[in-house]
Amino acid sequence: MKNKFPKIVQISIISVYLIFLAGSVVRMTGSGMGCPDWPKCFGYYIPPTSEEQITWKPDTEFKKGFIIIKDEVLFVAEKDVKTTSEFNPKNWEKYTKHDYAKFNKYHTWTEYINRLSSVIAGFVFLFLIYGAAKFWKTDKKIPLLAFSAFFLMLVEAWLGKTVVDTNLKPTVITIHMVIGLIIIALLLQLHFHITKRKTFLKYNSVFNKLLIVSVIFSLVQIAMGTQVRQFIDEQVKLFGFENKNFSLMKPSFKFYFHRSFTIAIVLVNLGLFYLNQAKNLGYKLVNWVVLLIFIETITGILMYYAEFPLGTQAIHLLSGALLFGLQFYLWLQSKKTVNN
Repeated sequence: MKNKFPKIVQISIISVYLIFLAGSVVRMTGSGMGCPDWPKCFGYYIPPTSEEQITWKPDTEFKKGFIIIKDEVLFVAEKDVKTTSEFNPKNWEKYTKHDYAKFNKYHTWTEYINRLSSVIAGFVFLFLIYGAAKFWKTDKKIPLLAFSAFFLMLVEAWLGKTVVDTNLKPTVITIHMVIGLIIIALLLQLHFHITKRKTFLKYNSVFNKLLIVSVIFSLVQIAMGTQVRQFIDEQVKLFGFENKNFSLMKPSFKFYFHRSFTIAIVLVNLGLFYLNQAKNLGYKLVNWVVLLIFIETITGILMYYAEFPLGTQAIHLLSGALLFGLQFYLWLQSKKTVNN
């Protein structure tokens, strides 16, 4: 198991990034409330495929916990019930956690696939902590990092429920995203710790400090991006998903800050690229950082000027999360060179 542990760590990192990808598709398609409850979906383990399944009808059986929509209101079956010719409110309880009572099978299944990606990652993390526990006597840092990441995954699961229960409250979404990035950082630190490789990288104090700034800037930018995305979601609710040209009508200060802050991020990372080349430091990951910055900028421009072309939002969010991970790993490499 110890020999396979580095591979398990890598799979854990990939699984978290797959959650980021699935989550970005959910946001892109406006499917965040595709399932009104959590962890089930309309009370089902496998979500409904048609509105007929969740619409009250006479002479129909509903299991306890199933959710229906009647008169644009959500109701939960208090027990196994077979309906009669008229609706009996004694058999049903209003769903009071939120008042979002719409059904769209595409949104429902998009959100459900997002949840499945989290479940798969959960099983991967069980293998992670099982493997990490075997290092307790020889290297306590390994299980501590692994168990910290696993604990935050549990927190993320609770936050996922809270996101749904609060009908996509912006603050909760931001915290959800930031904790996801912290999990990535813990896993990358774990991967870096268990990977014993000789390094021929050179230490440079300015480069190291710029890396710290770049990581902080990316974290701030991603957090602010979730707030901008929430503003867009509110516009979509007002004007409809088909009227994407209204998504950024009269944007808030957060949008302008998010857009303008890109300049600072570009300058910092170009500074990293210049130092790496001029001082011959040998950090190959810097080239990938520059590429991701380019992708982030292009997708941001396309979303603003081309009315959110299909896929740009998902690429924008995922590349931002990848950028944060690369910058953090670069910082770990830069720190290690001090002791070489």
